Amino acid sequence: MDTSHLAEHAGTAGTLFASIFVVATTTMRTMIPLRIFGILANIVLFLTAIPAHNYLVMLVQSVMCFVNSYRLHQMLQLVRDVKKSVNSDLSMDWLKPFMTERNCTAGEMLFYKDEKAEDMLYIVSGKFKLVESGIVFPVGAIVGELGMLSPSKVRTQSLECIEAGLVLSVSYSKVEELYVQNPAFGFYFLRLSSARLFQNLETLQKQLTQLTAASAAVPKPA
Repeated sequence: MDTSHLAEHAGTAGTLFASIFVVATTTMRTMIPLRIFGILANIVLFLTAIPAHNYLVMLVQSVMCFVNSYRLHQMLQLVRDVKKSVNSDLSMDWLKPFMTERNCTAGEMLFYKDEKAEDMLYIVSGKFKLVESGIVFPVGAIVGELGMLSPSKVRTQSLECIEAGLVLSVSYSKVEELYVQNPAFGFYFLRLSSARLFQNLETLQKQLTQLTAASAAVPKPA
């Protein structure tokens, strides 16, 4: 029995289905469906190449399928971790794979007030202080997120390293990308920014109370 025609028809059908999946990926607005359809296209193209013994196509599709599967796993893990973080303490452990390391020494200024803001930081070790408000950040804290919300995209305060340590940075563009890919991240970021604003407000209220008390304690001239 001549199977060449069957292989040819199977190859044509496989290419057609793969083309449909590829076209579908161009209509995807979020990353997870795009990765899923990309994996389906890889599988179909791999199977289509088997009857023709096209090992190069099989190799390329295998590699692409692995990459798409890995990225899909990352995004699904991100979604699970964001949902968990939304209902728990504010943490950025789940965002570490998308961040870059930066070692800091005591006395180093990480950024200054009113300079252009491009990223936010996650403190892994050491101590860091906002110069203007005097707020000291412990390990696990996040700083620099308010610059993203500033209309002028500038730093609202200066940040100084007061004890050598390590920080992880993530660009605002990456944060925006994650927000588009996973809207739940937007709610998480809103909680994070609100917590920082309330913390700054509480600090200012304490400073105002101290200044008022100090002013009242100064004896008035006779």
